[in-house]
Amino acid sequence: MGLFGFFSKEKKESLDKGLEKTRENFFTKLTKTLIGKSSIDDDVLDNLEEVLVTSDVGVETTLKIVKRVQERVARDKYTGTGELNRILKEEIAALMAENYKGLDEKSISDKLPAKPYVIMVVGVNGVGKTTTIGKLAYQFKKEGKKVVLGAADTFRAAAVDQLTIWAKRVDVPIVSQGMGADPASVAYDAVASAKAQDADVCIIDTAGRLHNKINLMNELSKIKRVMEKVMPDAPHEILLVLDASTGQNAFEQAKQFIAATEVNALALTKLDGTAKGGVVIGVSDQFKVPVKYIGVGEKMEDLQLFDRNEFVNSLFNAQN
Repeated sequence: MGLFGFFSKEKKESLDKGLEKTRENFFTKLTKTLIGKSSIDDDVLDNLEEVLVTSDVGVETTLKIVKRVQERVARDKYTGTGELNRILKEEIAALMAENYKGLDEKSISDKLPAKPYVIMVVGVNGVGKTTTIGKLAYQFKKEGKKVVLGAADTFRAAAVDQLTIWAKRVDVPIVSQGMGADPASVAYDAVASAKAQDADVCIIDTAGRLHNKINLMNELSKIKRVMEKVMPDAPHEILLVLDASTGQNAFEQAKQFIAATEVNALALTKLDGTAKGGVVIGVSDQFKVPVKYIGVGEKMEDLQLFDRNEFVNSLFNAQN
């Protein structure tokens, strides 16, 4: 069985519950736009555009979706508003499939391509970065993987303390040098320790600062260069954690971090506490970086491996 297992009934229920606010918000708005309308006309499409934008799908992605719906209606001669939900669901699913084209999703959950598999986690303070690391460590360990954590967010004492608490909670070793230490030095020691312990996974926390993009870029680049001295291809994954509840701020954070370093995976947290889950669609589309994990609750198991088909099905679940 691959990492995080198959998409079980429990995970589906958790996802459905986690997307409840987004789903209710989206379809309440959509239903209002269709009152008194029997056909999909320009007014309906304009209102659909407004619904998507205000659901934090993002302007660029919204225009793509509306154009696809418009072309579909014209091509297939759909006119009734009763068809709109199904068309919208299918076109969002198709758009997300295009964005993930060439990504072997099974490789995400099957055998890890390196040992230790080094994950460098980036993101601003407050997005749930440390919690995501802890839950990731738990999930990996649950699947029988040996995990080492690295506390390279040395800018705040609280960050080191929080990660240490998670390490104890999950019962995995942590490499730490305390507040004020050189982050690159911590990362080096963590990867070296993971190698020495024959660990399967090494997860490195980094500082969540965005006040100066040049400093951020330099710091992350230095951490990456130093890790490469231990493992030439490390880090294998640069995971950007974004708080879905911040909506459009998440887009700006993604833009900054993707410019600063080679982000190749995204984690969207706090979906259960927001009506802004549409950001998942927009972020993955605009930045062409796959969403790998989503957080849909407080429990350890509520950090899920992202399945775009299950996400779209769940988003439209109340309408099926």
